[in-house]
Amino acid sequence: MPGRSPHRGFSATVRSSVTGVASTSKFAGELNSKIGTREIGVDFDNTRDLFVSVSTLKLIKSAITLRLVGMKCTADFGSWALNPNRMSDPLWRKMVLGATKRTFYEHFCAGKDLEAAAATVEKLRQDGFYGMLDYGLEHADDDVSCDENLSEFLRTIDAASSSSICPPRLLKRVSDLLRWEYRGHNSSINLPWKLKTLPIFSDSSPFYYTPQKPDPLTKHEEDELYLAYERLSMICGKSIVSNVPLLIDAEDTSIQPAIDYFTYSAAIEFTCKGDNVPLLYNTIQAYLKDASQRLVAAKKAADRLRIPLGFKLVRGAYMSSENKFAASRGAESPIHSSIEETHACYNNCAEFLLQEIANGSGFAVLATHNIESGKLAARKASDLGIERATQCLQFAQLYGMAEVLSYGLRNAGFRVSKYLPFGPVEQIIPYLMRRAEENRGMLSTSVLDRKLMSKEVFRRIRSLGS
Repeated sequence: MPGRSPHRGFSATVRSSVTGVASTSKFAGELNSKIGTREIGVDFDNTRDLFVSVSTLKLIKSAITLRLVGMKCTADFGSWALNPNRMSDPLWRKMVLGATKRTFYEHFCAGKDLEAAAATVEKLRQDGFYGMLDYGLEHADDDVSCDENLSEFLRTIDAASSSSICPPRLLKRVSDLLRWEYRGHNSSINLPWKLKTLPIFSDSSPFYYTPQKPDPLTKHEEDELYLAYERLSMICGKSIVSNVPLLIDAEDTSIQPAIDYFTYSAAIEFTCKGDNVPLLYNTIQAYLKDASQRLVAAKKAADRLRIPLGFKLVRGAYMSSENKFAASRGAESPIHSSIEETHACYNNCAEFLLQEIANGSGFAVLATHNIESGKLAARKASDLGIERATQCLQFAQLYGMAEVLSYGLRNAGFRVSKYLPFGPVEQIIPYLMRRAEENRGMLSTSVLDRKLMSKEVFRRIRSLGS
């Protein structure tokens, strides 16, 4: 995607397993009292019920901010204003950061530090939502940065946080070696560092990254790999004590195999006999052609080992770079050739996960801004008899985006999380630039948000005069 920052590295988000339970039940109860015993649908048309808990001032500010961030000139101006030469001027830097903080930052971010983020989580809880806090460092290139991220992660894990814990350079090396091994070269390669894991590839996965046999990891690289796994082990241990699950973020296909390896190996190691809820959720990107095959293979393998494993389902965010690299190698793109195929893959994967939940062994976070996918999944969950407040199923959207979908699902009684990056303004700016870029690609969702927010504001104004 244009404007996407460099690799974040191996990154994890922690979801609170408690926040928002009472509030979600409260909103569902209020709607039940209004409509009696008939089945609740996901209603996006009744703006009075949809935004019942949102102040008029917030609706106005949100509509204006979404309008601004959806304009092409906003991202272009942002790139111009954030030019390093201009930002070196103290007065210019102060003006840009101040304007950003009062607009886009406050709309899309949870705050400058843990304390501010915790206050945002509490506001969400009162509004019937859960929070997924993500420490907003975009990438970590070395062990020092990874250790700094680890410290922040461990400090905030009780509230929910994120951290890059392995340099992308090493993830790429590990991915190359895993790819070479999968392609049937076991006899010609030795991976002494490899732990027991679950299926990572399918035959349709992209292997053009590794056209020839990669060199073994050096002693230094093996030490780095050990340190990365130790960081993950510390995070897993803290998560077990705090009783919160880890959601592992996805990256592009050049390093995703190593991330899957880390995730599945940790799931095997840290799942205790008798555990019936997952510690770890891996992310599946549905715009990849091999997504459904890898999802099913990993889930079935985990079931055979009696390991509860969760999955976060997203569409994906690296289309431009994936297509460009595949073309440079003269290879077929790993991305579906049309948006309709991506939608179909997402919906099929969601249906598989919902069926697994109905069968008693599934755990899913369905992260989507697509109204139709949200409605389809909600209807399928109801058809399968899945309890709406179950801890096995949760929907998720980015904070400040897809508000209509979030409120509609919440009002229908489903668990809904908002993804909350936090950190100083200057550290979050790359994230905000991505939001501006993504709004161009999700125009229909942001337009619907603005339309219904404006509709509700005018309805309230008219009601004052009646």
